[in-house]
Amino acid sequence: MVRLHQICHNEIHATLTESELARDYHTPEALRRHPRLAKFAAWVARRPPDFHSRTPGKRRHR
Repeated sequence: MVRLHQICHNEIHATLTESELARDYHTPEALRRHPRLAKFAAWVARRPPDFHSRTPGKRRHR
């Protein structure tokens, strides 16, 4: 089991569909390779551990 901060969990679901998660991004390593999530991870890594920000509305491109 991998524990995530809520902000990371929200960003993953704002970026990927359930099908994409199951098919292509079912490991932490695969998630880190996704361009948008890699950029987000670099950004959030510069924030304090208790940082939380509201994830903007729907951003998936289907």
